[in-house]
Amino acid sequence: MKRLMFAFAGLAAAGAAVYFVVYLYRWQWQRAVLCGVLLLVVEVLLLGLMLMGRLARIEERVRDTDRRQREAVDRQEDVLARLRQGTREQEATGGRFRWLDEPAERTYVFVPVLMVTGVLLSGIAWLVQRIATRAARPAERRAAGRLAVLAAPDPATGSDLDDVPPPGGARSKGRTARLTVTGVVGSALLAALIVGLADLTQTRAEPHDPSEATSVLVRLDVRDQNMTAERRSLAARQMWEGCRGSTYIALHKATFGNLGDGFYAGVVRPALTENDRLRLRGCLEDASLERVHLTVVGMDDAEAYEQ
Repeated sequence: MKRLMFAFAGLAAAGAAVYFVVYLYRWQWQRAVLCGVLLLVVEVLLLGLMLMGRLARIEERVRDTDRRQREAVDRQEDVLARLRQGTREQEATGGRFRWLDEPAERTYVFVPVLMVTGVLLSGIAWLVQRIATRAARPAERRAAGRLAVLAAPDPATGSDLDDVPPPGGARSKGRTARLTVTGVVGSALLAALIVGLADLTQTRAEPHDPSEATSVLVRLDVRDQNMTAERRSLAARQMWEGCRGSTYIALHKATFGNLGDGFYAGVVRPALTENDRLRLRGCLEDASLERVHLTVVGMDDAEAYEQ
């Protein structure tokens, strides 16, 4: 299921990126913005899926740690219960020091003296051990930090030292070649994408078109069938006037008229270059009013035109 979600999100991101480039090439900025927003949403979704997977793994590790701690506590309680049971059995069978129960006419002076001496020696040893522990604790921590890199891997993880390359060892030639080829191909594709997109979207001066003017035929599509003809004509003219400034060449004369049946014709002077035609078409088809849309049916050069 997780792989299916990643595959679907990856396809959605690829489609949004492709159409983002396509709409940039067509000079349709509103659609490009929508595709860019969709691409960001998909990227955030992918990031969320990755974070959820990582959090799930962390939660699983925490549960395993808690389980091991509970098992350790259970073992400790089991050992403690056994020790207490043994103590109770010993108390039930008799005193701890049987020699005290023997007749009083016998004297055992050596045993108490030995016990007291042992207690004193144990106390002195405990005191020396505590002082040594306090003094050696920072040194032990530093030594443990230095020796951590030399520690053997945990057998429970299933790692094999034979499969791990030595520290600082040289990489295999095949791996180095694959990394080199991948880096070169990725860099070439990225450079080609950047250069191609810049070439398609940049504004440049083009050779002047020898034609006198350029004629444009558009079709007006409306969703409200109750809209009057005057409102339709006004909407079409408003969209046409809004796109006059989208071309590189200043359009000093741009007549626009109604041909009937939802078709309108415009004539612009001077004649448009290829890049300006693309920009004007993109602006007209990308422009939006409420329940109104323009579609460019045709665009061609026109000879001398007299008003």
